[in-house]
Amino acid sequence: MADMGTYLITGATGGIGAALAEMLADQGHDLVLVGRSPERLAEVASALRSGAHARTQVLVRGDAGAPQPVAGQRGTVQTVVLDLSEPRRLEAALAAARLPDRLDGVVHSAGVVDLGTVAELTADQWIEQLMVNLVSAAELTRLLLPALRAAEGHVVFVNSGSGLRANPGWSAYAAAKHGLRALADSLRAEEPALRVTSVYPGRTATEMQRKVRTQEGRPYDPDEFADPATVARVIVGALQTPRDAAVTDVSVRPARRGS
Repeated sequence: MADMGTYLITGATGGIGAALAEMLADQGHDLVLVGRSPERLAEVASALRSGAHARTQVLVRGDAGAPQPVAGQRGTVQTVVLDLSEPRRLEAALAAARLPDRLDGVVHSAGVVDLGTVAELTADQWIEQLMVNLVSAAELTRLLLPALRAAEGHVVFVNSGSGLRANPGWSAYAAAKHGLRALADSLRAEEPALRVTSVYPGRTATEMQRKVRTQEGRPYDPDEFADPATVARVIVGALQTPRDAAVTDVSVRPARRGS
């Protein structure tokens, strides 16, 4: 079993972030969950502290050699309410939160999207997407670097296919995600003791995707997209890659399903 660590996850109340929190909780890791809604954060934290996630199950060999389940140590769950549309306020909020001195990983999973052509998008729509998807990720990373350095930790940026190419109607979101890719590449070169991974999910069955389909005027069928838990498994794999290697960039696409 992997050593227990402490992981901070933004966007932890839904989608990929919530699925990742569930998986890491199942393994007994300590979690710091970041979100904008205190109520939703409390619900997620309560679920992770109880039921199947309260104690991990570890298989050991008994005297006869048969595998036997043993309850593992319960990890802690801390919640931090942050509004990522206001990156200038993050430093004070984190200081008040009294985060751990060591972080084994930070996963930037929060994001917003608002589709529109260049002719249609307003300055406010550009600003919100840049602030949440890019600037706050940079600012949080800066503020958390001492804790990450102390643990020689891992930073994961949940990017998007839009971070690799820009399609019509996606200019603001794609610009933010292209910037996020640049942030990750620069950080990797600047902080050689850290591991830095960019994950580029394709369309995933999340509430963000539901909004996208509404803006596109098309129906939302979650079966057409990748499951958030599938993307979360890829992230866990990157986080738990042995120290002699690093996963730097990985794309995850929905599989084409036969009729």
